[in-house]
Amino acid sequence: MATRSLRIAWLGPAPGEDGGAAGVGTDLLHGLAGRGHRIDCFFPSAGQPIPDRLAGNDNITFNWGTSQWSWNRWYSRTRVGAFAGGMFARAVASVRLRRQIVERHRAEPYDLLYQFSSIESPAVPPSLARTVPLVSHPETHSAGELRRLIAERRLALRCPPLYRYAAVLAIMSVRSVVQRAQIRRANLLICISSVFRDHIVHDYGFPLGRTVVVPNPVRLARFASIDRDPSEPPTVLVVGRIAVRKGVEVVVAVARELLRRDVNVRIRIVGGPSLWSDYMKLLEDLPPENSEYVGSIASGEIPGELAASAVLLQASWYEPFGLTIAEALAAGVPVIGTSEVGAIEGVDRSVAAEVPPGDVGATATAIVEMLERVRTDPEGLATRARAEA
Repeated sequence: MATRSLRIAWLGPAPGEDGGAAGVGTDLLHGLAGRGHRIDCFFPSAGQPIPDRLAGNDNITFNWGTSQWSWNRWYSRTRVGAFAGGMFARAVASVRLRRQIVERHRAEPYDLLYQFSSIESPAVPPSLARTVPLVSHPETHSAGELRRLIAERRLALRCPPLYRYAAVLAIMSVRSVVQRAQIRRANLLICISSVFRDHIVHDYGFPLGRTVVVPNPVRLARFASIDRDPSEPPTVLVVGRIAVRKGVEVVVAVARELLRRDVNVRIRIVGGPSLWSDYMKLLEDLPPENSEYVGSIASGEIPGELAASAVLLQASWYEPFGLTIAEALAAGVPVIGTSEVGAIEGVDRSVAAEVPPGDVGATATAIVEMLERVRTDPEGLATRARAEA
C-alpha cells in the first residue's frame, strides 16, 4: 500500500479489456486503486460499459462527457472523416469536462492530474495546471508519427486515396506543434520505454530530468492457461495494424527473403488498417508459397494465435512500446523486434532478438536462428519467455 492516499483526477480514454491503450488504462487504474489511491476518472465519451474489476471499486468514480460520436453519420462515412471527426468530438467533450474537474477540486482538492494516453488534452483546466502537479503518461507522440508519414510517402502514395495522406499529414503537423507546447506543462513525464523517452526529449525539448521510464503492464493471467501447440511448418506471427510505421513492407520483403533461402517457415499476418492509414495494397506482394494474411481478429483470439506460433515478429520503424511483444512473451513465444520497439528493452536476448529497422537480411537471419533455438529447447525457451514477461 502507498504511504498515503493520493486524490487523482484521471484524464484519458475510457478503459476496456480488449488490449491497446484502453487495456493498459484498465490495468493502471486497477493497480493505483489497489494501492489505496482515490481516483476520479473523466472520460469524453457519453458513457460505455466499465470492466468488472473497475466497476465495483470504491476508490474509483467515473464521470462522463457528452461525446456521442457514432459510425454511419455524415462525419464518419470515410476513414479520414471518422478520424478527424472523432478527434473533434472528443476535444469538444473534453472542454466541457473542465467545469466538473474544477468543481470537484474545490470540494476536495486533487493531489495531481494524471493525463493518460495522449499528450494534449483540452480537459485539463489551465488554472489547475498551474497549481496542481500534472503527470503526463502518453502512449505515442505525433512528431514520431509525422516523421514516419513523411519518410514513407512513397509507400503511402501506393495506397490511395491521395487526399487521405494529405489530410493526415496536415493533422499530424498541427498536433505536433500543439503537443510541443502543451507537454511543457507536465511536472512529470512517464515514458513507456527509453527509446520513446529519447524521441520525446529530442522532438519536443522536454527536460530529461523530469522523465521516468515505466514499461506498460501485461496481464499475465490472460495467457497463463495457454497450451502451446506450434504448427508445422513453424509459424512466424505478425500482429498489428497494416499501416504506416509498422514495417509492413519489411515483413513482405522478409517473407520473400526466407523463400529465397528455402527456409521452411510460414509467415502469418494478423490485423487491419487504421482509420488514417491503410497499407493493405502492400500485402499484394506477399509470396503465397510461405505467407498468408488472415485479416483482423477479435482480441480474444490473440492467445490462440500465439499458442500456434513459434516466433512473433515486430518490424516497426517507430514503436513506443509494442504490447504484442509483451503478450507473446507472456504466452511463452520468443520475439524478434527492431531497436525502435520499446518492449524488447532489457529483455533477455535468448528470447528477444533485436535487429535494425528495415534490415531485411538481419531480420531473416534472426528468424532462422530463433527457430533453431525453439527446435532445440522449446520448453526451456517458453519458460524463459514467460519469466521475462
